[in-house]
Amino acid sequence: MSSSSTSLSSRTTSSGKRTRPSDVSLRYLLPSIHSAPPFFTQQPNPNTQATVSENWTKLILSYARHRRLFTLRVEDAEVPGGEWDEILRNTRINRRLLPSHLSHILADMVAKNRAVYEPAKQTRAALLLWRSPEEWAEVLHSWADSTGQLNTILTFPDIIEPPVPSPLSDIPMTLLRKAISVLAKTNRAQIISVADGEGVRFLAGNTSR
Repeated sequence: MSSSSTSLSSRTTSSGKRTRPSDVSLRYLLPSIHSAPPFFTQQPNPNTQATVSENWTKLILSYARHRRLFTLRVEDAEVPGGEWDEILRNTRINRRLLPSHLSHILADMVAKNRAVYEPAKQTRAALLLWRSPEEWAEVLHSWADSTGQLNTILTFPDIIEPPVPSPLSDIPMTLLRKAISVLAKTNRAQIISVADGEGVRFLAGNTSR
């Protein structure tokens, strides 16, 4: 694959139409590499495959962030019309990502801390880190501060299912716990026992390292 074909900067719509920045809408704009048949094929050369995996990683995380998707499963490569179908196949060139190739890409993402297998002790589904736990921690604390909820005990459902949609709406529990753990290290969060289990209190805390 040529170096020009591996760039994610040049984008097309899913119909193949090239767009200028002013044309960009809420639709996801696919990178030009998505129209290259070798992109969908697991390469025998390790160096070439490393480049392919890196480009797939960037595409997966970018798409997940755009669509607010948190989980990718190997089985998603076999679901026509599913929530991942837009990037895992390209009907115009009659190509799709095979489950075995997706499994390889997920393993690479986990090894590079860009995803974690969820649940643990299996390799068929992964939680995607399109924001790192540290970044989610800052989003979480900023949300608590901006909504006037510092020093207030909140349950986890209060955060995941707030009355007003927020950047934290529907965040997976595993990721929420990781973010709270990050905040706890700088005294900006405390886990509190509540009637229904656990809650959290956010504090102004100490942001120094």
